[in-house]
Amino acid sequence: MAALVLGARDAAAIVAPLAPKDIQDAVELGTQTMTQEDFGEEWHVTLPEGEELVVTTPFSRVAWAARQAALKGEPLTDKQRDEQVDRGKGRIQFLVTVYGKEIDFARWYQATLRVGDKDIKASFNQNERTALRLPDGRFAARNVYVFPLEGVPPRGTVTLVVRRVPEQKEILRTAVDLAKMR
Repeated sequence: MAALVLGARDAAAIVAPLAPKDIQDAVELGTQTMTQEDFGEEWHVTLPEGEELVVTTPFSRVAWAARQAALKGEPLTDKQRDEQVDRGKGRIQFLVTVYGKEIDFARWYQATLRVGDKDIKASFNQNERTALRLPDGRFAARNVYVFPLEGVPPRGTVTLVVRRVPEQKEILRTAVDLAKMR
């Protein structure tokens, strides 16, 4: 079981809808950092037991799209920008890489987002059924969990909890400080 509070740059919280200035800031960040190796570290964390967590926010979607366009030598079009804003509206996504001993170990995982004493169920839960075999004999599964932002504190800490069903065995518990992400 892993526990972590994400540390990152000082930034606006992710829960509020993106204002035009936030969108412009995301485009500028993505464009200006197209050659920086550490781009995206604000949303990427390696957990103590080797698991990895990537949080996708509306801001990060726009920044990544702007970066990809800049790498192609093109500007981010209004249509591309609007697609990313709309795609991320009202939700937060976690891409979680976990390790196990069997190829289908992550098949029955389910995630919830703990906010205070309430659990928010994932609106989308996709577990990798055929994990990647690693040279050390373990398997790596990349799972996607999407949650609605309703009830999520704009500048608070939430806890991602992953359990194996039906026995409800806790696999991963990770605190995420949303105030430190854009």
